Amino acid sequence: MTMRIVLDLSEKDLEHFRKLAHRAMDASQKASPEEIIAGADRLLKEVEESGASDFIRERLDQIKVLTDMLADEGWGMQEVGRKRVLTALAYFNQPEDLIPDHLPGVGFLDDAIMVELMSRELKPEIDAYQDFVQYRRTEARRLGKDPSELNRTDFLEAREHALLSRMRRRRRSGRGGGGGKKSPFSLF
Repeated sequence: MTMRIVLDLSEKDLEHFRKLAHRAMDASQKASPEEIIAGADRLLKEVEESGASDFIRERLDQIKVLTDMLADEGWGMQEVGRKRVLTALAYFNQPEDLIPDHLPGVGFLDDAIMVELMSRELKPEIDAYQDFVQYRRTEARRLGKDPSELNRTDFLEAREHALLSRMRRRRRSGRGGGGGKKSPFSLF
């Protein structure tokens, strides 16, 4: 039997999490990227060893996506994106938690909530990276290559090619905006 519990966070609750995130951001200025990533990895290991609930594990799996994104040389994350992700991960290096991690059942709940909030904030970066990972896996299989041989430039070129092909198909089918008929203003 499973039970679903929905949390509604008020603006006051969200403000509290924002303050915690800002405190972590300030503290992250003193930590190296390697220290921040190591702290996030430690948290993941603690969660794995704790037998935390599926709800918490599913949320905290997003931390792995963020650390993978930073480490993936093929993705070649730009500095602005790296800073955003590292700042988000810095929260998980804080020794003081809203809910102490050692409490059975709920110890990682505050971390799961923070991951959920940060994942929403980093959705564009996460979605783009997951698109890239899917492209790399599929294209490597198609080409018989090792996925590490494909990088962000290959991905962007493939996306550009797909968009241009779609534009040409639409032009040929007359779906350029005229509903299948030539535009009364058509110059071509």
